[in-house]
Amino acid sequence: MSAPATHRAPSRCPVCSDALMITTLGCPGCSTQLSGAFSTCAFCRLGDIDLEALRVFLVSRGNLREFQQHLGVSYPTARLRYTELLGRLGLHEHEPARPIDCDPSLVMRDLASGAITVDEAEIILKDGRTP
Repeated sequence: MSAPATHRAPSRCPVCSDALMITTLGCPGCSTQLSGAFSTCAFCRLGDIDLEALRVFLVSRGNLREFQQHLGVSYPTARLRYTELLGRLGLHEHEPARPIDCDPSLVMRDLASGAITVDEAEIILKDGRTP
């Protein structure tokens, strides 16, 4: 018997955008089903782009320079995106975030390459964070 096709479960309700809850689990081998309220892991809520970025970060053993190269952005932008990824996982930094000293020419390079938007570039240059 071939395994049924699997799809990534949506994390948000298409009607009201609330977080979805898993209520049924099924075994493809014996058709057993469990019903209840099951929570998902923080990683399950990440989008494909964030999951790929996390995979690259882990494979590079936490090397932000390799993470930067994979994203094709400047080091400050890569660091900001990593901080945002931590936020989406609920792993906020213990100390308050401080503005990152950005080289305006690197921010402009990211903007010219399409790696960031005009609005993102403006915010990074203004106070060292992304929206």
